[in-house]
Amino acid sequence: MTTMKCNIVGTGLLLACLVIGVAGCQKEPAPPAPPPPSVTVSHPLLRNVTDWDTYSGYLSSPQTANVAARVSGLIVAAPFREGAIVHAGDVLFVLDPRPFQSDTDNKKAAVAQAQAQADQAQVHFQRYEELKGTQAISQDDYDAAKAARDEAQASLAAAKAALETSQLNLEWSRVTAPIDGRISRIDVTVGNLVNGGSGQATLLTTVVSTDPLYCYVPVPEGAYLKYNTLLKLEQQQGQPNSQVPCFLDLEGHEPIPGHLDFINNSIETNTGTIQVRGVFANPGWLIPGLFAGMRIPQGPAHAALLVPDTAIVIEQNQQSLLVVDENNVVQGKNVEFGRAVGPLQSVLSGLNAGDRVIVQGVMQAKPGSKVTPRETPIPADDLKALALGRVPGVVANQPSPATASGTEVSR
Repeated sequence: MTTMKCNIVGTGLLLACLVIGVAGCQKEPAPPAPPPPSVTVSHPLLRNVTDWDTYSGYLSSPQTANVAARVSGLIVAAPFREGAIVHAGDVLFVLDPRPFQSDTDNKKAAVAQAQAQADQAQVHFQRYEELKGTQAISQDDYDAAKAARDEAQASLAAAKAALETSQLNLEWSRVTAPIDGRISRIDVTVGNLVNGGSGQATLLTTVVSTDPLYCYVPVPEGAYLKYNTLLKLEQQQGQPNSQVPCFLDLEGHEPIPGHLDFINNSIETNTGTIQVRGVFANPGWLIPGLFAGMRIPQGPAHAALLVPDTAIVIEQNQQSLLVVDENNVVQGKNVEFGRAVGPLQSVLSGLNAGDRVIVQGVMQAKPGSKVTPRETPIPADDLKALALGRVPGVVANQPSPATASGTEVSR
């Protein structure tokens, strides 16, 4: 009986071990494969863009006038605000007018006296003129009357000239602005004597014109040849008065449009540059001396595809793009990049306008692998900037969507 119980227990243990062993030999099912990574794709923008050369320069005023006294006297008033905008003819300084007024009154009296003497001499001469040829007067008396008449008329002319000079001095006692512009500080205040005339005239203040303003920059001779070619091209297109456009760039402000209006007559052989000048309308806050950048187009606008900087893949100093085909498989594209266009990058060749370029998630995408694309257009801010022409290098016009479809851009 005891032996039978032992056999039963042994058999049970054996069966339990067999069950455990079989269970241990069974493999767990493999985990499901991860879904393809999600990426953001966009169609490149096709725009007419202009390549620009940028130079640094300073704004300068077309006109600078030193305001000085033309007569000597005591300053009794300076009716202007320092640093304000003044207009030609505005009174800036007033010299004591009393000495000049007194001299003018004296000269007026001298003119009246000379006029009376000239009138008397004329009447006397006319009488002799009527008696000429008779025995009433001699030839010597007639010649003397004529000489007296001429002398009186000369004295009258001299008196009138002296009066005119005196009146000018009285007028010059009011110093006026010679040009429109912004006035500087007062160099000589009220209560001081100033010297006038062309010798040691006292400088009172200065006025600089502010609208328009100039920007002078030196450009290489090769760039000058490009600009000259661009100007001739525009003239051949029926625009005889065409001008090379340019833009003024100042930090924190919208670009200010202008045009080139002067190119120097020779190239500096020491530097290989030539000076050019851009002229710009003043929006009201520009002043001479500001540091600014001036952009000049290299040539006419040309078509180019634009992609965000985030789409560029850099490997071993090689730049490329990743695109997603119709099967959502990543393909690498070796492209030729052009210049940066604001926040975008121009592509000269190797890319089609209909390609879906990966703009976000390039680190998760590998050529030959599948992805889950999420299509989105270029950010609206970039589109708005392009449409307004505010992004450096981009002009406002753009090809129609029909033209953009499937077009490959190459230079």
